[in-house]
Amino acid sequence: MKRLLTGLQPSGDLTIGSLIGGIKQSVEYQNEYDSFIFVPDLHAITVPQDPTLLRDRIKKNVALYLACGINPNKNTIYLQSENVYHTNLSWVLECHTYMGEANRMTQYKDKSKKQENVSVGLFTYPILMAADILLYDADYVPVGIDQKQHVELARDIAMRFNKKYGSTFNVPNPLIPKVGAKIMDLQTPTKKMSKSDTETKGIIFLLDSEEVIRKKIMSAVTDSEAKVYYDIENKPGISNLLTIYSSFSGLSIEKTEEKFKDFNYGNLKKEVADVVVEKLMQIQKKYQEYMDSGIVDEVLNQGREKVEKIARQKYEEVMHKLGLGRN
Repeated sequence: MKRLLTGLQPSGDLTIGSLIGGIKQSVEYQNEYDSFIFVPDLHAITVPQDPTLLRDRIKKNVALYLACGINPNKNTIYLQSENVYHTNLSWVLECHTYMGEANRMTQYKDKSKKQENVSVGLFTYPILMAADILLYDADYVPVGIDQKQHVELARDIAMRFNKKYGSTFNVPNPLIPKVGAKIMDLQTPTKKMSKSDTETKGIIFLLDSEEVIRKKIMSAVTDSEAKVYYDIENKPGISNLLTIYSSFSGLSIEKTEEKFKDFNYGNLKKEVADVVVEKLMQIQKKYQEYMDSGIVDEVLNQGREKVEKIARQKYEEVMHKLGLGRN
């Protein structure tokens, strides 16, 4: 079975966009691949984080992954920061990465424009990402188009190292997910719903209460036409609500559009709220069970034990080939 590796960064509380755009696909992948899912908490600190919130979010998010259908018996789940070989290998790979390659990373360019002071970590984290991947000889890394460049960097580094020192790393391939539903902000339906936004009125978090969920959906921005149909360009707000309903109900966009063609906006919003509340209340119930049971720590401990052995073996092979250490 081919190995797949993916990371779910704890940079914010999980949203319905996280569920539909990422977690649901990981649930599908777990039946097709030897699936490694890690929490890249070291990546999170490339920008300032509140330590207490970060630590709390790490555990909460793992519990939510499990509650959303990530099966701990089909996935190896672990924390990046609990395995020192990630950062150790990252330094080695930095010494085999050219400045021109690192300078071309568009994510760094985009994020650095938004901050006055940026850390060196923000610049080098694509190389840490390469270490995350290459440690485990991953065959596939599911990424969006904006992250594909990082997997290509990992490929380039792996091939360069292999050519110089002999076959060492498996060369990974990006796995671009099938085009899925993109959930937009309820207040600004022309931008993607983001867990890291500071303005949360247009964001539905997986742990929002029923009252909050309904209030946010009923307050969603629409338009003045008073007709329900799918048209992203001219009716982004209504189209977003139809997309949310479609994603949670399992109906196609076409069938969803047909279902609501004679509805007014208020009734549409109520129906959307009902289907979202039903699903999230189920997830929240399972989440609380996981949080109360101690299973999250058990899953992370098992994952750490497994990946430490794999990572240590790979790192020691790299050390030997570089002439480092005494063996």
